[in-house]
Amino acid sequence: MTKPSSTGPCRRLRRTGALVTAASLTLLLFAAPAHADGIRDRQWELTAMHTQQAWRTTKGKGITVAVLDTGVDGSHPDLAGQVLPGNDLVGFGAGKGSRDWARHGTAMAGIIAGHGHGAGNQSGVLGIAPEARILPVRVILESTDPARKQARETKGGALAEGIRWAADNGADVINLSLGDDSASAHPEPAEDAAIQYALGKGAVVVASAGNGGDQGDHISYPAAYPGVIAVAAVDKNGTHASFSTRRWYATVSAPGVDVVIADPDRKYYEGWGTSAASAFVSGAVALIRSVHPGLSPAQIKKLLEDTARNAPEGGRDDARGYGMIDPAAALTAAAKLKPAGLRSESAAYGTTYFGGGPDAPVASDDPANWLAPVSAGGGLLLLATGVVLWRSTRVRTPREWL
Repeated sequence: MTKPSSTGPCRRLRRTGALVTAASLTLLLFAAPAHADGIRDRQWELTAMHTQQAWRTTKGKGITVAVLDTGVDGSHPDLAGQVLPGNDLVGFGAGKGSRDWARHGTAMAGIIAGHGHGAGNQSGVLGIAPEARILPVRVILESTDPARKQARETKGGALAEGIRWAADNGADVINLSLGDDSASAHPEPAEDAAIQYALGKGAVVVASAGNGGDQGDHISYPAAYPGVIAVAAVDKNGTHASFSTRRWYATVSAPGVDVVIADPDRKYYEGWGTSAASAFVSGAVALIRSVHPGLSPAQIKKLLEDTARNAPEGGRDDARGYGMIDPAAALTAAAKLKPAGLRSESAAYGTTYFGGGPDAPVASDDPANWLAPVSAGGGLLLLATGVVLWRSTRVRTPREWL
């Protein structure tokens, strides 16, 4: 697992002592109620991504972002009114009100579409697309959920099913702040097919690049599937975060260090991980889609690449992709594009796979065809949880990150 960030806690923060299973992320909890602008002052990422400039054009109204995760607390003050009825594809485990429910998913939803609360919505977390809607799809359990073992053994197809369900139920963007980057990670035909299905229906699919930068940079899925916008993490200086996986599939990068997140307990935490980076990019895509709904997933992916800032030498590298996303620049460039229409291979690599390619399809009752998301918590991030996916009998140890 990755090591906690070495960055010390900010003033008025104290360590909670909680670590996440998947990302070993250090949780920093606000020790006392912050001033109205205290949390916003810590949201450095909004300035770094030029959001104020982008918001002159749009805040994501009319766009639906599916968050495939541990569930989302739609009653959170920063998300009230933004969360649509969703789907629970696990069907058991911790419920609303439990500390083992929806922590990671709520954090991701806040990064994407948080609108704050209080007078003038000046308190709480502000997301990158504060007028977008969230479609929650529960496909994994928090790492602290006692039912995670049962989910691993019985709900292996939840991720692929969730992607298809989101595509069929109005998702313009699908955020996957989860993944498998264990040493034995490999393509799963059902997941790949589900992603291609979603892309074919026009949904943009965004995923975390992985938190294995300190652990061998193993390939992570779903980030490595064709057509996915895979997001690496950078810090306040735009520098590659050491924990962020370096791989050929990295598309762009986004903030993933010292990110403030909302929690169902109504407190706010700071953390790190590529989960947050993925959520920021999903929010940026929502901004683009709200103004240019006809652009295909492939066009949007290329748009983000072409308008990224601080590009690596040579234009791209495995650590940061094409550079840090710039939603304002992408909106400006998008105005010059013509919708290209959809095609089955709307994703970046067409039908070509790196490495050995996906496994041959297996019967649906073969346990080797299951992907059981099991403990999620916060891979990334942040939160105090971590996302863990298991690939049934093919892999005997949990994959973790987020």
